Amino acid sequence: MSAMKGLRFWAPVLYITASAVMVATVGVPTSRDLVFLWFAIGMAAFSATDLRRRVPRLAVEWAPFILVLFLYDRLRGFADGLVFPARELPQIRVEAAVFGKPIPTVWLQSHLWDGANNLQWWDYATWLVYLSHFFATLVVAAVLWTWAHDRFSRFATMVCVLALTGFATYALYPAVPPWLAARHGTVGESNRLVGIIWHHVPIAHYGSLFEKGQNYTNNVAAMPSLHAAYALLIALFLWRMVPRSARVLLALYPPAMAFALVYSGEHYLVDCVAGWAYAVAAFVAVSAWFEWRSRRALALEPALAD
Repeated sequence: MSAMKGLRFWAPVLYITASAVMVATVGVPTSRDLVFLWFAIGMAAFSATDLRRRVPRLAVEWAPFILVLFLYDRLRGFADGLVFPARELPQIRVEAAVFGKPIPTVWLQSHLWDGANNLQWWDYATWLVYLSHFFATLVVAAVLWTWAHDRFSRFATMVCVLALTGFATYALYPAVPPWLAARHGTVGESNRLVGIIWHHVPIAHYGSLFEKGQNYTNNVAAMPSLHAAYALLIALFLWRMVPRSARVLLALYPPAMAFALVYSGEHYLVDCVAGWAYAVAAFVAVSAWFEWRSRRALALEPALAD
């Protein structure tokens, strides 16, 4: 019994220590395969006393989830305007009609961006919030699988629905982001800030890892913003599960992500609003499907008992 208690304590401690060493020496992984491997080891560490039962379950229950995300990462580069031409002006016209000129991205950068050699605290905050996108969804999924297992499949399904509907939209409606439109001279000055800031973070090796994590990016996958969508989905899903004191952070996460995306030139605000709409639709639709499935199972129980 004492050995089991020791394993239950020391396995997570060793994992957390090794993770801290990895981040300090190698950097934060941004590619999906490395992030999943990192969290899979973590889930195993926190389940060290029950590995014989939990590891097979981990493989079976995570396989469809990770397969969808891997396929999305590998295929989204093909939805890059080869079938339909990339749209550039509709988003700009909507932004100008709603907010006037200059549009929000251009306005924010003209007021807040002082250049790479004079970074401010909000630039680093933008970098940090943007970085969270690479692992926040898998963190939530890993926490749910480890400590709230009955909720994991519902959240994983919502994430997959968002990935698939987002990919379908990118293929049918490829859209140019602000930083690329600025290079075409369609909007005012708009720099792509995240990569610039990344190279000025004190731990310089983050820059190369960022570039490695961008191997399968699609420069015209701006509408909707899945960065914004996943941020809102996390807030919606966890809202009733966390203490009220923690709901402030959940409420701040989606607008903070939207600010980071718009300010950094990665997305228009209309892209973020579209992403929020996709997140709400996925949350409502998947929740309704799981509730229907639960009611159907309950209704079938008496018949099966007979």
